Amino acid sequence: MKHSRMIILAEISLLVVAAVWGLTFVTVKNAIDLLDPFNFNFYRFSLAAFVMILFALPKRNLFTWSTVKAGFIVGIFLFGGYSFQTVGLKFTTASNAGFFTGLSVILVPVINTIITRKRPTIGVVLGVICAALGLLLFSIQDLQSFNVGDVLVLCCAVCFALHIVFVGRYSPHHHTTWLVAVQIAVVALLSGVAGLVTEGGIQQLLPEVWPALLITALFATCFAFFVQNYMQRFASPSHTAIILASEPLFTAFFAFLLLQEQLTRNAYLGGAFIVAGMIVSEIKALPRTNKECNTFEQQG
Repeated sequence: MKHSRMIILAEISLLVVAAVWGLTFVTVKNAIDLLDPFNFNFYRFSLAAFVMILFALPKRNLFTWSTVKAGFIVGIFLFGGYSFQTVGLKFTTASNAGFFTGLSVILVPVINTIITRKRPTIGVVLGVICAALGLLLFSIQDLQSFNVGDVLVLCCAVCFALHIVFVGRYSPHHHTTWLVAVQIAVVALLSGVAGLVTEGGIQQLLPEVWPALLITALFATCFAFFVQNYMQRFASPSHTAIILASEPLFTAFFAFLLLQEQLTRNAYLGGAFIVAGMIVSEIKALPRTNKECNTFEQQG
């Protein structure tokens, strides 16, 4: 019963993460009009890393080199995801970027099957199909012609898929706060280096960028990645990807709620497919997830 409650809590928490990312998607699009992409990511993840390290310090006895190694690996994937996405947003629309980023929902079960050599359940397969159709319906009217920005965002989808898979692999074995702090610090470091090489150095932080910086650093980074890294102990990578595919649904919802943007019939239908994908992915998912929970409990 306890394990079932944790599974439900994990799914609700991952939905909250998708909502936070959906709310901040346009914020990032606007911020990189004022600050180059790698510079924005450097400031965003540096602030987030500082905050996470402060939270992690009371548990410094749980800081291990094994955690550094795991955090470095997932940090590289996270850096790749955000770098390709942020640079890609310079050359493509938010709708295109949201759709192609969402394709990671298809890539996660493929990558996970290759790594683990375990086929996904029928529920996951059906859930992935529903979520992919939902993403397509959600974006089809706003999608513009394929361009270089879309190629970059497709690379971002691969990196985010790898991040989800490897977080699922490492999170049960490491202290969550330290694992998140290390991977975020890696993104900050690599973004700073990339900014020096490709953008002419570290740029001055304009006052207009501070609201976007604080929102993305504290909520879309510290909070969101802590929740994802912890709750993936109780949800498989494939199931996590299906839940996170609801991000564009939340983006549209907040645009409707806050900006009075009207939703199309395809948006409603696409949202229904995404929700259906989350529901059908539960088929035969609980026993496997319970096994993962038992493993975690034995290690704890």
